[in-house]
Amino acid sequence: MTMSRVAAVAALSFAFTTAATAQPAALSIDVRNFSFSPSPIHLTAGRPVTLSFVNNSGSGHDFTAPSFFASSRILAGDAAGGEIELRPHETKVVQLVPRAGTYHAHCSHFMHKQMGMSDVIVVN
Repeated sequence: MTMSRVAAVAALSFAFTTAATAQPAALSIDVRNFSFSPSPIHLTAGRPVTLSFVNNSGSGHDFTAPSFFASSRILAGDAAGGEIELRPHETKVVQLVPRAGTYHAHCSHFMHKQMGMSDVIVVN
């Protein structure tokens, strides 16, 4: 292989690697009657991530995590008051950069947390 071909392959490889790392990670949070999935939620500190909160139930729920949202840098979407409110079968997306730590999340609707609708967010 000639030096110009080696340089071209290296440049092309770098371009694809750069584009892939620039793309934010994506994670879908499944919201059901009295559970979240995955549980726990694992994220990487300082790495942009797109979180899709998908309410798969016929009831309204929320994903309340005030410490997590307050410590994260929100890039797109809304987590006003530290929560994502979801109507039945609704999806909302938030893009953010999380900070290292362990955070607690729950549904704040009446008795939902007590019925098991809570989760932990682990950011390493």
